[in-house]
Amino acid sequence: MDTSWPILTVLTFLPLFGVVFLLLTRGDDETVMRNSRNVALWVSGFTFLVSLFALMQFDPSIVGYQLEDRGEWLLEDGISYHMGVDGISMPFVVLTTFLTPLAILASFKAITHRVREYMIGFLALETLMIGTFCALDVVMFYLFFEAVLIPMFLIIGIWGGKRRVYASFKFFLYTLAGSVLMLVAILFMADQAGTTDIPALQKFAFDPDVQFWLFLAFFASFAVKVPMWPVHTWLPDAHVEAPTAGSMILAGILLKMGGYGFLRFSLPMFPDASLYFAPMIFALSVVAVIYTSLVALAQSDMKKMIAYSSVAHMGFVTVGIFTMTEQGVAGAMFQMISHGLVSAALFFAVGVVYDRLHTREIDAYGGVADSMPRYAVFFMLMMLASVGLPGTSGFIGEFLVLVGAWQTSSFLAFLTATGLVLGATYMLWLYRRVVFGRAEKEEVISMSPLERREIIIFLPLAVLVLWYGVFPGSLLDLMQPSILAVIDQVNLHADASLLPGGK
Repeated sequence: MDTSWPILTVLTFLPLFGVVFLLLTRGDDETVMRNSRNVALWVSGFTFLVSLFALMQFDPSIVGYQLEDRGEWLLEDGISYHMGVDGISMPFVVLTTFLTPLAILASFKAITHRVREYMIGFLALETLMIGTFCALDVVMFYLFFEAVLIPMFLIIGIWGGKRRVYASFKFFLYTLAGSVLMLVAILFMADQAGTTDIPALQKFAFDPDVQFWLFLAFFASFAVKVPMWPVHTWLPDAHVEAPTAGSMILAGILLKMGGYGFLRFSLPMFPDASLYFAPMIFALSVVAVIYTSLVALAQSDMKKMIAYSSVAHMGFVTVGIFTMTEQGVAGAMFQMISHGLVSAALFFAVGVVYDRLHTREIDAYGGVADSMPRYAVFFMLMMLASVGLPGTSGFIGEFLVLVGAWQTSSFLAFLTATGLVLGATYMLWLYRRVVFGRAEKEEVISMSPLERREIIIFLPLAVLVLWYGVFPGSLLDLMQPSILAVIDQVNLHADASLLPGGK
């Protein structure tokens, strides 16, 4: 559906207007800090409202891209400015605009130095994340996708923990190295197809043997971003050292870019290669689900445990995507949205108690429910959603992924399902040691209850986790036509004789 005004352009670049206001902020340190927080919160909040308006304009029954903005950009009849959304990208756009103001609000107390620069980084990050999901030119996508590294690198490296420099460089080098091959592949695709327009590239039939190499080039980038085992090692360090809001966005949005890339590029553009490499993806995903769950069990740091659980959950996502079934792909999409809400809430939950005791060690707590009963309720809900309890959003995504995995292989479904047992084990163990029991440590007994600001952050996340758990159709209906279109594209090229080597 075309609109009379460029709604996606406004939505994407609106946060940059906040950056301009922040640069113009004057006064003493206290005034600049207060105004920076307020401007960032109001601009990101207004951006969320604009995204809701875009969602209202979006027609889920229409297959294809909507709300498109076009224009010449870099080369005449070549690289163009092309924005648009479908049922796969629209949920990620809204998730981004929903989480960003909550993350900014979560920073109000934790970030006390260079606040203006911090808020500038967050607003710039929001523009780049929205642009990644809206870009319909592969060069534009690459620029947004890679530029996301810069503000996140600075947020971890400047406002992170004691080992922030090590963690930020590791994060930057891992993700940048993975993307170099993707850039080479993009240049090759533009030369072969004569265009960088994503809808046109999705209709172009690349030779099966060429698909083999193009798939691997894109896979190197998306696998690091998801992240898949064994290229996941940057994630725990980045999460542990990042400020609370940085972890919320990292887990809530940035990890989803890899899964989104698989759905936007790998499956529709390289269907034969996707079929060929699916067994390898399943093997890596199952290792991620089981191995990182066991590693999570061995952690004594709350944040690191949740970080490893994110790797395991993303293993579910990649299994679902490469089953290439309606249920599996829908489950993967649902799991990504659910994980975006739940993981952001869990990392915020860790940040809430860290702000009080300044430690993430599990042994430092115990009996938190006595002093923070509301916190115990919110934490329990998110913990149960993380383990996939029916009635929460986590159950819907994992169940659909298992249905898709079962249609592919009962053994694959069995191995993937072991992650549910292991996930329940480490999350219940974490919750019992932190929240239950008698509070014996003086520091825990004297912990202050949840503040109104913290409840305001927890509450919308909790409502959506329950809403999507009870009414999953409100999200599935939005995604389904686009998911079916991707699966049809794969099935169109499902002839085994087209696989490399004729296998």
